[in-house]
Amino acid sequence: MPVIKRAKTAFTAGELAPELLGRGDVPAWGNGAARLRNIFIQPTGGVQRRPGLRHIATLAGRSRLVPFEVSTEQTYLLALREGALRVFQGDTPVVELGGPWTAGMLSQIVFTQNAEMLLLLHREMRPQVAARTASGEWSVRPVEFSGEPFYRYAPAGVTLTPSATTGSVTVTASVAVFEAGHVGARLRLEGRRVLVTGYASPTVVTATVQDALSGTDATASWDESAFGAARGWPASACFHQGRLVLGGARSLPNWLWFSRTADPFNFDLGEGLDDQAIAFSLVSDQLNAIRAVFAGRHLQVFTSGAEWMVTGDPLTPASIQVTRQTRVGSLADRSVPPLDVDGSTVFVGRSGRAVHEFSYTDLQQAYQADDLALVARHLIVSPVAMAYDSRRRLLHLAMADGGLATLTIYRAEGVTGWTRQETDGAFRSLAEIEGAVYAVVERAGSFRLERFDDALTLDAAETPTGSAAGTVWSGLDHLEGRIVAVVADGAPRDAATVVGGAITVDPAAGAVQAGLPFTHVVEPMPPETISAAGARMGPVRLVSITFRLLGTGTLAVDTGRGVRPVPFRRLDSPLLDAAPAAFTGDVTLRAFGWRRDSVAPLWRIEDPAPLPFTLLSVTTETRTTD
Repeated sequence: MPVIKRAKTAFTAGELAPELLGRGDVPAWGNGAARLRNIFIQPTGGVQRRPGLRHIATLAGRSRLVPFEVSTEQTYLLALREGALRVFQGDTPVVELGGPWTAGMLSQIVFTQNAEMLLLLHREMRPQVAARTASGEWSVRPVEFSGEPFYRYAPAGVTLTPSATTGSVTVTASVAVFEAGHVGARLRLEGRRVLVTGYASPTVVTATVQDALSGTDATASWDESAFGAARGWPASACFHQGRLVLGGARSLPNWLWFSRTADPFNFDLGEGLDDQAIAFSLVSDQLNAIRAVFAGRHLQVFTSGAEWMVTGDPLTPASIQVTRQTRVGSLADRSVPPLDVDGSTVFVGRSGRAVHEFSYTDLQQAYQADDLALVARHLIVSPVAMAYDSRRRLLHLAMADGGLATLTIYRAEGVTGWTRQETDGAFRSLAEIEGAVYAVVERAGSFRLERFDDALTLDAAETPTGSAAGTVWSGLDHLEGRIVAVVADGAPRDAATVVGGAITVDPAAGAVQAGLPFTHVVEPMPPETISAAGARMGPVRLVSITFRLLGTGTLAVDTGRGVRPVPFRRLDSPLLDAAPAAFTGDVTLRAFGWRRDSVAPLWRIEDPAPLPFTLLSVTTETRTTD
């Protein structure tokens, strides 16, 4: 019976899709795993149990997180819910303001920032500005355009007839062109503006003249506000080369609008001078509804069917050029804004099953869109939010099913691997601020703001306040009535029930954390049962397995007889020591029994213990029959 020894020193390919079970020939097989749950991949190849989630606040309803960096010293987190905006600085709530958005708008709201001004956009809502003044006052107000964009929606032969040239007038159209949403919009007759103040019928509105009209004759030379309740508002925005770029309005889904330079709310096209506004549509063989605009190396435009590059240095009405780059498309039913990851732009594909890296290649002088989730397609199902932790180099995507897919990405080291994070609840929104990743988590019907915290090993966790005796710990109102896991003085204790916002710990402790447990899982790909000659080998028996651990408090392994805790043999003692002290070194186990299931793994780590765990490598010794 041949003896085979294998050393697995890296998990850098991450969790692999079931479709790769027959591809033992690809490099990802050797560096991948069948399951990596509640695990982060290290750049050196090992894996470690993810941090816990610290409870920050209970939210009043479903919320959308928006990061807002006023300066390097002042960063804020905005939690948008129906009709309101709550501001946090760090973990501390600052203020709550009202807003015009509805619960149904939250998934489609787009945001962009310029200095101390944050723009919030939705195609059914006038753009809103959330701002903080130097004195610390917060406000939410609608955008007022100093130079409004106009567009001719009606056919060329349609005329308008004003009843007078000044004051309050009646405007009559030759065919039905008006609707109630035109109230508040402007009409421009032969270049002169009137503000619509009332709706009478599809052919008649009342208006206030703002620029004296040239006469009362019917005119075909007219246009109207490009944006408004009748035509829809911009659905995407960014700042690029000193201009505010807007796009994706309901009635003009494939149009881009560039403000005047250094005048972000002035979209008056003027005479086409270099610093004046620009407007154009993306013209191709398909409708390209603009879903996002992103200021990268060039202005990048992400539409429902393709990705575009806008060039011009600087961008002027005469120099601007638009080129389609790739045909992937972006999500249409919700907004997941693209993110910059090490100079490339990461966006979610239209299918909701792919995550693409939009990067510029100097050789081809063009962009390409590589699929980062090609070998882990099963983990990417309808993403609803995305955040990038640049400190750990982790890209997090919250899924519609409440799970969290995490990509560890170190390009220079060849590390691109996915894992999945799961909790007693569902991840609904994400945001990253200064290396801290915040999440809206739905638990038991309520919504919580939580944050990944390296000091914690439990979810929805708190470090409660202890009594003088160290036996009663309070401050757990958000877990009232729940059975929680407890870590006291660094060691797991028996579970406790939260009553009156407190738990009792016996014996007394000097430091406690309490929260909801989660289980980490590491499961390798099945053993390769195809010989070098291509013939299928017989059953496989695991003889022994050695785990090299770093700073690990607990290990529970299934080698074919169920999951069992493994006591560590301390270097300074010949006896087995089950204490949860951090252990670094090798743990070797013997195994028995033949495996005839060719897709079953030889071993599995599965452990809910709230203690540190880092696995550096695994060495297996197996026997096979001919």
